[in-house]
Amino acid sequence: MAYQISEECIACGACEPECPVDAITFDDSKGQYVIDEDTCIDCGACANVCPVDAPKPE
Repeated sequence: MAYQISEECIACGACEPECPVDAITFDDSKGQYVIDEDTCIDCGACANVCPVDAPKPE
């Protein structure tokens, strides 16, 4: 089960450097960060640093 970033994302960038498998990237079309479900290892590191609790388990 992968994490997904909800619309609550404020694009602060705190999550991206925390991902140990580089599954998080900024999506210009959405104006927020997204997680590649195929790469995500469900570790929760992104959720631990998010100030608005946007990353959630799918």
